[in-house]
Amino acid sequence: MRVLVGDIGGTKTGLGIAEVEGDGVTLELHRRYPSRKSVSLGEIVTTFVDETGCECAVAAFAVAGPVVGGRSKTTNLPWQIDAAALQKGLGFERVGLLNDLEAVAWGVPALTENELAVIQDGAENAIGNACVVAAGTGLGEAGMFWDGAQYRAFATEGGHTDFAPTDEREFALLNHLQKRVGRVSWERVVSGMGIGNIYEFLAQWHKAVHPPAVAEALRSDGDIAAAVAEAADNGHAISQEAMELFAVLYGREAGNTALKHMAMGGVYLGGGIAPKNLALLQGPGFSEGFRDKGRMRGLMERIPVHVILDPDTPLYGAARYMKAELG
Repeated sequence: MRVLVGDIGGTKTGLGIAEVEGDGVTLELHRRYPSRKSVSLGEIVTTFVDETGCECAVAAFAVAGPVVGGRSKTTNLPWQIDAAALQKGLGFERVGLLNDLEAVAWGVPALTENELAVIQDGAENAIGNACVVAAGTGLGEAGMFWDGAQYRAFATEGGHTDFAPTDEREFALLNHLQKRVGRVSWERVVSGMGIGNIYEFLAQWHKAVHPPAVAEALRSDGDIAAAVAEAADNGHAISQEAMELFAVLYGREAGNTALKHMAMGGVYLGGGIAPKNLALLQGPGFSEGFRDKGRMRGLMERIPVHVILDPDTPLYGAARYMKAELG
């Protein structure tokens, strides 16, 4: 089965042709287009079809943001995407639209061992529900229901649930953020934005001087998370503390999500932050945050945890979703 697939991001839109066979997906003619140079997704798809001669009868697109009734208002673009309108306007027999994290979840079964990094081995031959927790620009989460034969992915907006501190430092972090933004969700602390928020709190708490690269990022509204991560690698103490606290909180929310989904089949960490910080997440902070669930600790130790390394996973997932939809 051949599917035109897309991953719609605020900066880039990736399109390709996916061949689906069983759980496996082969991606061909993968191209990326600057999203903001086009007025609509339809314009980009038309360009792709013209350039490649694509003759796929069906298409599926992963978008950042909630999808309701086949429609989505993209989070970081001024686009209203309507599956039915795309189907009619572009001449497809069927168009599917799904949340980007739901697409990642659909894509997980297509990944090989080389496309995953181990954080926690968990129980041997683990089987059951699974989930995806992805820290990037924001915090995305999705579930994977095990029906006894295969996974069925579903979207959530779990990253927007309330942040729950557990010690004096974290309560101080919550208080700091409440003064700035009011209600504090997990996304405010487990994301690229979250790394910046944690660092700024700790710098104020310790009355510390910013390293030059971080100071410049703060002044220019640059990539604070990247600057903090680099400063941590260079031995800056407050930046190191910020990254370590981020890892603990990432582990804690991944563990929360695993418990809510009874994800004995595994937790998969998506997004752009995890692959760039493997050593950090393979350290003790993430694991302790993940396992520290009181009477549930033994259960948490049995759950496999992996980092997704393949950035094309949403495209694989869009293809597998469409195959499942068509039966």
